Amino acid sequence: MNLQLEGKKTLVTGSTAGIGFAIARTLAREKASVVVTGRTQQRVDDATQSIRKEMRDAKISGIAVDLATPDGISKCIEAVPAVDVLVNNVGVYEPKPFEQISDDDWRAIIEVNFMSGVRLSRHYLPRMKAANWGRIISISSESAINIPVEMIHYGVTKTMQVALARGLAETTVGTAVTVNSVLAGPTRSEGVEQFLIDMARTKNITPEETEKEFFRTGRPSSLLQRFATTDEVAALVAFIASPLSSATNGAALRAEGGVVRSIF
Repeated sequence: MNLQLEGKKTLVTGSTAGIGFAIARTLAREKASVVVTGRTQQRVDDATQSIRKEMRDAKISGIAVDLATPDGISKCIEAVPAVDVLVNNVGVYEPKPFEQISDDDWRAIIEVNFMSGVRLSRHYLPRMKAANWGRIISISSESAINIPVEMIHYGVTKTMQVALARGLAETTVGTAVTVNSVLAGPTRSEGVEQFLIDMARTKNITPEETEKEFFRTGRPSSLLQRFATTDEVAALVAFIASPLSSATNGAALRAEGGVVRSIF
């Protein structure tokens, strides 16, 4: 299927690894012009070179920037003043008992997971409306619905992303601009790979056995019963970024393997 993304300028935040990298690579395959962001120049260079190695004609560039700060946002906007597609993917998580989550912890995770998207959307959304076309997509999580008891602050920021996307969508009435969120589920990223290796070593079992145990005891409601691949999540994001998704606006779309046990 031709997603009609050729020539579309896209910015994917937090895209040097994991879901963000898969989204950037998938959009590049669709011939979109892609800007990758990461916190270090080395990570950005590694990501862009990897995509170029796979696709010699890829229109890919990158910015090393800390999007958790207003200064970092300003630097990003200065480098990329206008985009057709904004993917708010940058995010962090930290398992921590609620009683030990300090005010500084709350502020730090909100700045990265939520305020980065607020600030970038505040800049790009009016320009999309003026051009009468655009896409804003926030990469949320099934944790927005199933708040994880081991990291409540993370789950709250994921819910905030969904609420923001719906609210911004309400401002796009009568335009060809859409704002949606994607609820990713347990996904095989760099962090997950290391988690499986560490747990397997601790329990003296294989990573494959560790994964099966995780879904049997930790995520028993999963219909997939395995970690999704980053490409599986990226495929949904690419469709939502495309002109073909014009009737989808203000939605929280799932790529979470059926972990959420509800029909709505």
